[in-house]
Amino acid sequence: MPPSSPVWFITGCSTGFGRELATRVLDRGWRGVVTARNRDSVADLVEGREDRALAVALDVTDHAQIASAVAAARDKFGRIDVLVNNAGYGYQSSIEEGEEPEIRAQFDANVFGLFALTRAVLPILRGQRSGRILNITSVAGLAGFPASGYYAASKHAVEGWSDTLRAEAAPLGIHVTCIEPGPFRTDWAGRSLRQTPNRIADYAETAGKRMDDTRGVSGTQAGDPARAADAMIALSEQPDPPRHLVLGRFGHDAVVARLKERLAEIERYRDISLATDFPDA
Repeated sequence: MPPSSPVWFITGCSTGFGRELATRVLDRGWRGVVTARNRDSVADLVEGREDRALAVALDVTDHAQIASAVAAARDKFGRIDVLVNNAGYGYQSSIEEGEEPEIRAQFDANVFGLFALTRAVLPILRGQRSGRILNITSVAGLAGFPASGYYAASKHAVEGWSDTLRAEAAPLGIHVTCIEPGPFRTDWAGRSLRQTPNRIADYAETAGKRMDDTRGVSGTQAGDPARAADAMIALSEQPDPPRHLVLGRFGHDAVVARLKERLAEIERYRDISLATDFPDA
């Protein structure tokens, strides 16, 4: 980090993780670009802090707005130190009942928008030979659950892409970390969640039940967004941040169990896997 306060560029700051993170960054006296599709929803975050904070309208699916927001950040601060790709939302349906417009909109926001914004910021980070990229994915980026097939696919895409970005950017001084929250007390399971109702009885006890359960726990989840924001800030100050940061007990336990199961299965079929090489390879 430079001697002066770091510059954070955070997407999706109207609610949830983005808002908590922006609040804490600015309360520390650091500099920040806080964005949301509706600029008015984040104007209060920068009020009285205009010398070191900038509120910008940004829909990550709009490439013109991406270019404008990154240019505004560069013009005001001359640099970006931490990019937080937080904008996105959840969509639930059974795989069979997934609706094409909903699926494509999910990927436009969660995947292609994140890709486009990061591409726009990378020249700044590369020129500095320093920077942090925090991609807010999900436990669903490491493990699929009923009703979350398309959401999980969008987060798995970001996880795989982040592996490559990390390999390419690390020699340039750019660190990449995926943040994988479990259930947190944000609007994800409430106002922001999109669902295609389950009408096929065969999926009632899998996808249908999980959709009902998700709505039912909204507002009572164990995860605290404020503590999550503190964890992300602490991670940003580490000289060698991890590739993954899973947030919350549910998320941690679910991911550890799933990865152990996956590794055990791969090892169980080791002989078959190795037998597919040419004998003299």
